[in-house]
Order: sequence, then C-alpha cells, then structure tokens
Amino acid sequence: MDSILIKIFATALAFSQVTTRPDGVKTEFDAVRDRFEVAQLLSAGCAHMRKAFDIEDINLDDLIATAMDDKEALSGEIKALRGLNLADLHVAYREFCKVEKVDGSPVDLGQVIAFYNSAARDLPDAEQLKQLKLPGTSVILDNKSERVAEIYAPNNRRIWVKLADIPEAVRNAFIAAEDKRFFQHTGLDERGLVRAFIGNFTKPGRPQGGSTITQQVAKNLLVGNDVTYERKLREMIVASRMERALTKAEILELYLNSIYLGRGAWGIEMAARSYFGKPAKALSAVEGALLAGLAKGPNYFNPDHHPERARERLAYVLGRMQDDAMIDAAAQAVLPQLVEYRPTRRDFGFHFVDHIAREAKTVAGLDNLTNSSYTVRSTVNSALQRVVEATLQEGLARYELSTGRYKFEGPEANISDAVRLRAADPKVTEPAWLMALKTTRLPLYDVHWQSAVVLENTRGKRGHAINVGLTDGSILPLNTWSAAIGRGLKPYDVVYVQVREAKGKQAARADLRIRPTVQGAALVLGNETGRMLAMAGGFSYPASQLNRVVQSLRQPGSTLKPLTYLAALRKGLQPNTLVMDEPITLAPIGATGYARQRGFWSPKNYDGGASGAITLRRALENSRNLATAQLLATGLDDSAERGLDRVCELAMEAQLYKDCMRYYPFVLGAQTVRLIDLAAFYAAIANEGARPRPHAIETIEQDGRAIYRHDPRAVDWIGSADRASFYQLKSMLQGVLARGTARAAKHLSPYVGGKTGTTDNSADAWFVGFTNDVTVAIWVGYDNSDGGRRTLGPGQTGGKVALPMFEPIVQAAWELHAPKTALNGPSREAMRQLVTLSIDPHTGDPAPAGSGRAFTEYFKRDPAGRIDDSQFRIVSRAESYTYRGGRDEDDGPSQQWSYGNRVYGDNRLPFPFPAWRLGPRGHPSWREYPDDEDRLPRPPLRVDPDYFWRRLN
Repeated sequence: MDSILIKIFATALAFSQVTTRPDGVKTEFDAVRDRFEVAQLLSAGCAHMRKAFDIEDINLDDLIATAMDDKEALSGEIKALRGLNLADLHVAYREFCKVEKVDGSPVDLGQVIAFYNSAARDLPDAEQLKQLKLPGTSVILDNKSERVAEIYAPNNRRIWVKLADIPEAVRNAFIAAEDKRFFQHTGLDERGLVRAFIGNFTKPGRPQGGSTITQQVAKNLLVGNDVTYERKLREMIVASRMERALTKAEILELYLNSIYLGRGAWGIEMAARSYFGKPAKALSAVEGALLAGLAKGPNYFNPDHHPERARERLAYVLGRMQDDAMIDAAAQAVLPQLVEYRPTRRDFGFHFVDHIAREAKTVAGLDNLTNSSYTVRSTVNSALQRVVEATLQEGLARYELSTGRYKFEGPEANISDAVRLRAADPKVTEPAWLMALKTTRLPLYDVHWQSAVVLENTRGKRGHAINVGLTDGSILPLNTWSAAIGRGLKPYDVVYVQVREAKGKQAARADLRIRPTVQGAALVLGNETGRMLAMAGGFSYPASQLNRVVQSLRQPGSTLKPLTYLAALRKGLQPNTLVMDEPITLAPIGATGYARQRGFWSPKNYDGGASGAITLRRALENSRNLATAQLLATGLDDSAERGLDRVCELAMEAQLYKDCMRYYPFVLGAQTVRLIDLAAFYAAIANEGARPRPHAIETIEQDGRAIYRHDPRAVDWIGSADRASFYQLKSMLQGVLARGTARAAKHLSPYVGGKTGTTDNSADAWFVGFTNDVTVAIWVGYDNSDGGRRTLGPGQTGGKVALPMFEPIVQAAWELHAPKTALNGPSREAMRQLVTLSIDPHTGDPAPAGSGRAFTEYFKRDPAGRIDDSQFRIVSRAESYTYRGGRDEDDGPSQQWSYGNRVYGDNRLPFPFPAWRLGPRGHPSWREYPDDEDRLPRPPLRVDPDYFWRRLN
C-alpha cells in the first residue's frame, strides 16, 4: 500500500472517531479482529464529511471528477498530495465513501491500523491544561527602577493576561481571523476543513490547514509543531478531548496567551506592549485586528518588513469582523501607529542576573523566575556595574600583558562574507565594513572593549602596518604587541581594542586586547544595607558562567589577618601593643609522641626576614606573618591552641565559615572562603561590628503585589558589639594604605581602609577596601580546574595585581553612588570607651603632637577611665628595646626595589579612573611601591633604653 495513502487513512480514522463518536475514541485497534470496525468508522467519517460539503454547496463527486481529469498536474502542484497516486485515492473513495464493492482494493487496513496505533500511542492528557499557567517573563529592575534584563524560557517571552482583561473586540478579531465557528464546533470544524481542502485544490501553493483554535492550542502546548500526519492525527484526538475538559473561555485564554505574534512576543499581552507600547486591555479593535492577522504568519505579514501584506491581512480580518457584525462597518484598514522595535540585547550584568535567579529561590521559594511573570527590584547600580566589569576585564588583560603571559588565539570573528553582502546592496550608504561591524555580535558579548575590523595589513621596512576600523567610522593604526600576532591577522578579522587618544606628538591608536586566561572577581557592597551594588563573577559570562563572587572558594591569604588582630583588640591589647616579629615553630594540635615531631608549623614572612619587636598596628599594616603567628601563640590566650579557638569563634560569628579548620595556618588565610562573605566582614569593620546581610533583591512583585520584601533591618552584630575594638581595627586598616602594603594608593588613605592579600606561591591576589558607604572586594587568580594551583608568578602580590583595579571602582562608586568623604571617626558608643593619644607609629611610644611623624592613636580606657596601657603586655620593655625592629622607609633614604628587571617604586597608577571611558594611557609597566609583604629584611637596631639622646619622635 502507498505510504502516503496509509497516513491519509490513519488520519481519516482519527477524524471519523472524533466526529462520529467523540466520547468513545479508541487509540488502539487489533490489526486482525478490528478491521471491520475500522472500515465502518471510515465509512461513517466519510458520510459525516460529505454533509459538510453539502452545507458548503459543493458537489464532492464533481470535484473529484474534475481533479481526475488532470491528476498528474494536480498532484505535482499540491504539496500536501505530492507523490500520491490519485487513482488509488479515487478507488478508496468509492470503496469507503460511496460504499461500492471494488476489486483489488488499494487500502490495506492492517497497515492503516498499525500506523494509527503507533501515532496515537501515549497521547498527552488534556486535563493537564485545566490549571496550566504558561512560562512567563520576569523583569529585573535596577536600584533606579530602570529595566536591566528580562528572564524567560526559550520561545516563551510572554506575560500572562486573563481573558476578562482582553477587550471583546480583540477576542473577536482572533476568532474572525482564525476560527469563525469556534463557539459552535467541538474541537474540529468540518466546514473549515472543507474550505481548506477546496483552497488547496483550487489554489496550489502554500497549503491551508483548516485547524481550529482548539487544535492550535493542542499543537502549541501538547503535541508539538511537527509537519507530519502523525502530529495531525494526535492533534485531532487531543483537541476533541480538550473540548470536554475545558470551557471555551479557558481554551481561548490559553490560545491568546500561547500564540507567537512576532517581535519576539508570545501571547497577546507581550505583543501589545511590543507593537503598540500598551497593555492588551488598552488595545483598539483595529490594533487587535492587526495582531490577529499576524497569527497566520508573523514573519510573512510582518508590518515592519512587509507593510503592504500586513495592510491586506488587516483588511481581511476587519472584513470578516464586519461580516459577522463584530465591529462597525466604518472601520478603515489603515495600519495603526507602531512603536519602534528594538530587540533586547543586553551586554552587561549576566553574572548578577544569574545570582538574582538563585537568590529568588533561596529567599522567596521561587524555583524559577520563568514560571510566571514577576517584577524583581534589584540592588544593582547599572552604571557602576558596567564600570566594575570593564575595570576587571581591563585589569586582567593588563596583568597578562605586563607579565608576558598573554596568548593570542586568533581573532574574535571574520566578517568577509557580511562585508560582501553589504557591498552588493545598493541601498547601503555607509561603508560595507562599517555596516557589517555594527551588526556583528561577538562571542564575548559582555566584554566592554571596542570591536575593530582589520582593513589593511601591509608589510613595510618598519614591519607590519595594520589599520583597523571602529564602529564610529574612524580608522586607526593597530598596536598588536608582537609581530607574530600582526602577521596572523587577515582583512576583515574582528578583534577587541582599547583606543589610546592622541596626546602631544603621539597620534591616536588602537591597542589590541587579548582574552586573558587568568580570572578574577569583584563586588561592591553597601556597608549599612548589604545591597550588592555591582558584581563581576569573572572575566566574561559567555566564556564561563561560574560566579566567583558567590560560587568559588579561594584562600584569602592576608585578608583574613584582621580577624586575629580583632581578637587581640577584644582581649584588651591596643594598636601600640608590641609583638615579636621573629621565627616561631608550633607543634601540631593534639599530636603526641612521634606524630608530634612531624607537622610542625614554622611560618615565614614574605621577605624571609624578621623585624623584631613591632606594634600590632605595624604588624597588620605591613602584613607580617611571623608577628601574626606570635600574636596567636602569646597574645590571645594562654596557649596557641586556645588562641586559635578565639580566632575560629570570631570567624564563625562573622559568618566567614560554618566550620573552622583547627590548624595554625588558618590565621594566615589557609582556609578557603567566598569573596562575598569576606566583603561582608570588611563592611562590618566599617560599621564597627554590624555585619550587613548581602542581598541582590529588594522586592519581588507579582500582579502588582509584593510577594517578597527584604528586611532592611537584617543586620548581625559581631564580637558582642565591641564597637571600640572594631574602630581600632578600622583605623589600623586605614594605615594599610597610608603606610603599609597598599601604600601605592596612599593618596586614598584619608577615605579608605583595606587590606591586601597574597596566598602561598602567589596563587591568589586580593584587595578588600572600604569607604564610609561601600566595600569593594577584588580577587585575581587562575581557576585551577585541573586540580593544580597555578601561580600568578613571582612577586605578583595583592598590592600589584588586585589593588590597581580598586581605585577606578571606588572612584566610580563615589561618582555614581555616594560622594567621596573622609573615613568617619568613632561613633558615640565607641568613643565612650576610647581616648586619643599622640604616638610614634613606628615604636608605639608617646610622642608630642605635631612633632615629626606623630600619629593620633585611639586607645581603650580601663574601668577607671584611664588608658589601658598594654604596650609591653606581650613583649617586656627590656625585650622591646633589644629587639625593636629596624628602620622603615621614613628612617633613611628610600630605596627602590626591583624584581626580574622590573622596577617598582613609581606612584603612578597603572590605569587611573576613568580609564574605562577614555582608554588606556599606553601599555603600563605596572609599576608601584613595593608591597611590604615583599619588604627586604633589615637587621635589628639595638638601642640602650638609658641612652640620654635617644630619639623620642
């Protein structure tokens, strides 16, 4: 039996059952026992169909006779019947519709039954549509209520609207255009099928389907959109069942919310907003008729590209509505005014939006923001977010350029074909390369460098001369950093560049930007509120969806040291308390016997040296490992083990960890931590102990009603609200910029406190800094997905790699979020426990105010109200003068320090704000002051305490 004939008769079997016995549709027949029943059903279905022909006043026998006169031409033109033997079809018609006895029937009912059984197997349940709510589109707003992003499932960009909220004229327009007898039929419209059948015979070309609105809902939501007989068969049965499971109103509501209408809009509500900038309830009859006309073919009748087709289709729909008295006959077929269509193309905030979706699940129990349509009011500052992403991307690329670690793996794209197409278009007025470049979306669509296309690559006496075109139409020479890269570039290759503006005798140029291998993360957190104002989870979201702010655990290195010093301050020590910066060895915790002889911990300073007796302030400012270990062993409790317990308790109270690994390297940052938790701890330092709860969502609304709202009072106090100790720590971290490991940014010290961090073998580089209003945390390192720990390279500390990215971000925060102000002094509560005294920051000794380098320090009072003097509590006075540390940079002539023939000692920042706007100032040497984490050791200076002329200031 002909395969097409099998499929036609199997589909006819489904039609026959649906129309003649809708309550008893069978989905499986026995190929032997049920042949007679199937033959009876086919005959009954044919008789039912002939009645529809009679109603339409069409003689089916005459139609078939006409078709048989030129059956070869006919079957060739009608796509739906192409390849069918019409003679066999005519014989089958006589057998089942005219009930004639024929010899050698072309129909094998066994094959028909087998195909039908296979197609009708495992039909979806129409009852599931009863309470169905289709996926929706959620809108993410920033902290200024501007739209940041839309979240929706693929092919489901919709906003659900109730049928009652759709004007009757708009509903009628869709019924007139798609299913005139919607309220009369029971799922299938036989008369509609007849009209489609006749149309396909008389006007071969684009075949008509004759599907009802119910069938379209079944196709869109249950059985799929395959252009096959199997799908049509299943669609008929499911549509029939839907009519018994749902009301007509429910079916129409599903239809109007599920149909695709162009402009990336599914459903009437999203289409109304996309085409007319208004909700569906505000649509006029003509606007509704235009949208109804699009249902037949949103691309073919697209009013943006084919306005004449759209107008003709509109006239047709309005005519149908007028014929059925649905609208006034005076309606004119004039295309209504459309709003400009701008496809949504987001180029920033992808890691942030991903985090919002996860947070919505955690705080509001919403498994998926696409399950319905929500409005999410987020904490993100869009302008600041762009700066943070651009700064991180530029900083990572410059690190690899400055260290020679960059690896160019080819251009981002080649647009030769697009240029040729544009050049052949006579309507194009701009250069073909410019048009092609503007319409090219590169793979890393969230990178904030400019895209440029190679227009010329010539070789001359001075090497390669490469010119690139930019999206603004300008043409500049390209600096490729290496001749090998230049030789590999071809015409119409697209690369990323950073434009260097003309300055003096130097002409403007474009510097090639190369995707870095190194990764990083950055977060801007509101100190008091915990609002996540900006977050970059990596170099680029398309390259890696891992959000390293919240999903990665990295060793914090020295950025964890403030915990130990906070524990010391809470214990009653003061910033001028002396501690020995000298070698120490600690036995493993809990070990005995032979095991105790193994696993001893002997930390070292970054520079390998020791400074003798130094103050807690200098130890933290200069990130001295030995001093921190000595403080653990002798300053926090009666043993190092108990001292570790105090630090661990504080770490868990600060919510840095749920469990503390009890081993001594913990105090130097050996246990991994999340960047977001570290930032929250530093925000608590700025707040004198009040730890905010980081969050990205302020409210979630559904249908104008708030279903979740963040509690603005959600604050956790650390350290029993010991505000005085926290302020002392805050002041010490301010000194990190003024005198310590971050003094490359010394000019920021009146406004910023913070801490650099570098882990063992320079695997991680950190800087976490805070102002009065925000905390900025930055991490740089390699992902090490292979299980190894790839180093950033010798000498690549937090002060060299992470700190240079801090200033552009904090300057942007001052410009875009809160104004620049000097760090606040102690609060009233803290000041009740504090008193000020002028001291020498080097020795911790009292010094006359205004003399030399005298420094105002904050000291805690004892119960009697006097200064609680703990300067010599750990180190005796005699020991302190014997082992007092050597000179710092103010004691003698400054010395530049160099590593690997790179000189560090220049106070110029690698890319001062706002480099992300103006472009780089040329390839930097990445020079800075030496980080005191890599300070060279100096010999102890012996001083006789009774020496008459010893220096006091």
